[in-house]
Amino acid sequence: MPVNPTRRWLFVVASASVVCLALTACGGNGANAGGDTAVTAGTSAAVAPVSNGAAQVRVTATQKNGKDTCLLDHVSAATGPVTFTVSNTDSTGITEIELLSDARILGEKENLAPGLAPVTFTATLSGGTYQIYCPGADPETQPFTVTGRAAATPTGSTQVVLADGVTGYAAYVRGVITDMQGAVAQLRTAVDSGDVVASKKAYATVRPYYEKVESDVEGFIESGADPTKNAGNLDYLVDMRGSNLDPEVGWTGMHAIERDLWQGGAITPQTKKYAADLQTDIGKLTAVARTLTYKPEDLANGAAGLLEEVQSGKITGEEEAFSHLDLVDFSANVEGAQQAFSFLEPGLMTIDPALTAQITAQFTLVRNQLSTYRDASQLGGFKPYTAALRATDAAALSKAVQGLQDPLSRIAEKVATAR
Repeated sequence: MPVNPTRRWLFVVASASVVCLALTACGGNGANAGGDTAVTAGTSAAVAPVSNGAAQVRVTATQKNGKDTCLLDHVSAATGPVTFTVSNTDSTGITEIELLSDARILGEKENLAPGLAPVTFTATLSGGTYQIYCPGADPETQPFTVTGRAAATPTGSTQVVLADGVTGYAAYVRGVITDMQGAVAQLRTAVDSGDVVASKKAYATVRPYYEKVESDVEGFIESGADPTKNAGNLDYLVDMRGSNLDPEVGWTGMHAIERDLWQGGAITPQTKKYAADLQTDIGKLTAVARTLTYKPEDLANGAAGLLEEVQSGKITGEEEAFSHLDLVDFSANVEGAQQAFSFLEPGLMTIDPALTAQITAQFTLVRNQLSTYRDASQLGGFKPYTAALRATDAAALSKAVQGLQDPLSRIAEKVATAR
């Protein structure tokens, strides 16, 4: 993240109206979902029952025959709102569950520790085949079918198709930022309690949300603030590091909390102020997110920017200098970049199908390589990115990311000039 507050990759302020693809609940509350016994996906043909206006589906992370797996109580639903109630009974290898459509995340729940209360998300789905993706499960991906009318395929010029993807991506960003607001509130509660262990866990929970959409908010300047100063730069205030500290502003935000928790090992009154200020700044960001709109080239530049973040901060270990949670951030940057690309993919296929296929393959390669570092026993679900691990693995990780970044950097001009 640069010191210069005028650098922007994606930020465009305008009014927007977007259908809810829902990383947060848009309808239904899962009240009737608790009475079914989960069964392995594929063994039940029953269509999910409807309650409170939404089809109800339970997804349970558990151990089955010595393996981590995701169980669905229904593998089909009628078109319309579908509420997924997600729980983890005893799986240590599964920490998140996603609803996918052609690699686009339509809904997800993360940080699914065994024994926690069930959580829900709701997505309005048209007819077609979707996927329930549980990283670390056996199998990781299972089909979920929605019966009824399929969504109309965007028609018209390539720009029209790209614009449809941009609208969906805007909804994705808003959902991530809204979820981050809740996670930051939990971080503040943990810090205010004085519990260092709980605060470290909450910190690890917050980080992926920001890293997924960092290029969307980078350079945002508060209304009325001097654009040449960092004092009004929300991205700077939220995510500043010791390496880019502005003496006129001082240190605040996520990494100031990280420093206190890991280097200091204690929560001070100043740590509590950092947490309170962070919650205020994320609240401002959440309000702004409701007004964000983008152009196709913004998504393309943002995706490439997230990979630049990986190369400049995560590979070197600079980002999480105290907690060593760099691989958690790395994974989130890659996921955010993939979402931006995935929402552009239908239009890109008409522009350059060979390049689109190349980028898709490279995303798979990078994510597969990252999966080798998963460790459910560690904060954030990944191994700590220690100096020893950097010495042995940084070069290979950097090479894999560069192999993705090079073709991805070519799509901004293509989508900006498409007709």
